[in-house]
Amino acid sequence: MLDFAIKLVESLGVFGAGLFIAIESIVIPLPSELVLLLSGFNISTGEFSFLPLWIATSIGSLAGALVLYTLGFGFSRNRLQRIVSRYGKYLGVKESDLNKSFTLFEKYGSAIILIGRLFPLIRSLVSIPAGLAKMNLAKFSLLTILGSSIFNAAWIYIGIQLGDRWRDAEDWANTLNLIVNIGIALVVMALIIRAIRNWKSAKSQ
Repeated sequence: MLDFAIKLVESLGVFGAGLFIAIESIVIPLPSELVLLLSGFNISTGEFSFLPLWIATSIGSLAGALVLYTLGFGFSRNRLQRIVSRYGKYLGVKESDLNKSFTLFEKYGSAIILIGRLFPLIRSLVSIPAGLAKMNLAKFSLLTILGSSIFNAAWIYIGIQLGDRWRDAEDWANTLNLIVNIGIALVVMALIIRAIRNWKSAKSQ
């Protein structure tokens, strides 16, 4: 699968990277982190530029999320569970994964659309309960772009720093994934807390 990703990026460039991320966002088990690392490596060699790549992968993330949002919007929860129960094994998704996404959305609401983009599988599946709940599309899109662009930027940056050693990350991808996600989550939380404090300060004046 990684070889397919490499060929896609090499053949289509920045568009290929964005297309791959869009496909991966529809819960198909593809190595998005490694593709972002590869894309970062291509920036270090001068083949890609950061901004076009970042925009393409973020649009790809949104496109894939909108497919699943539409799926949730158009079907009932019971029907979605039946679909996943029957066909989920072909996409690497279990019914318990879908139920977990519903539980997270019910517990955290729109915040999980932002934070959930940082974690494997959840970043795709949370789009379904958002569609089922008829969440405002503009808000959904904004939170998806924000969370996905942070995630994509972090992995692209790491790929730039690793250079031609980017593929070594495959051996310790899970550990790296955890570290990156924790780091991003802390940064996002800090930004949210800062925004809340600024809002309260402005309100009190």
